[in-house]
Amino acid sequence: MDCVKVESASTADLQALYKIERECFSSEAFSIEELSFLIKNPNSISLMAKIGEEIAGFIIGLIYNTKSEKIGHVLTLDVAKKYRRKGVAKELMRKLEEKFREKNVKECFLEVRIDNEAAKRLYKKLGYREIACLKDYYGNGLHGIRLKKALA
Repeated sequence: MDCVKVESASTADLQALYKIERECFSSEAFSIEELSFLIKNPNSISLMAKIGEEIAGFIIGLIYNTKSEKIGHVLTLDVAKKYRRKGVAKELMRKLEEKFREKNVKECFLEVRIDNEAAKRLYKKLGYREIACLKDYYGNGLHGIRLKKALA
């Protein structure tokens, strides 16, 4: 297995990223227009993982400036089915947190579906802790959990 290489994502990669987004999420998937908007947003960090020449997954995080500090928010983390359980998500999270730290982000938040056990295990291993239950967050009675990690 080739190693995972993480690099910046751009709108040139949009079709491949959208294909992975649709594979990972159903009704809650971002549209191609939303992904394009997020990638172009100057406050976002968009990274993709490649194995060989193929895009294995991607992550998009946003930085919010509050009065007191900068906060990071993981908006989406997607790994193509054939590349799951190979360390892709972990490497994308690690690189995004590194980029957040470079920009003086003090803490990071994310949301996960309450039934996504694999993602919850990963986030726990990475040091995230549950801070809120989000009733009907994903619609259709699908609940979420908000997690937080201090980056400082």
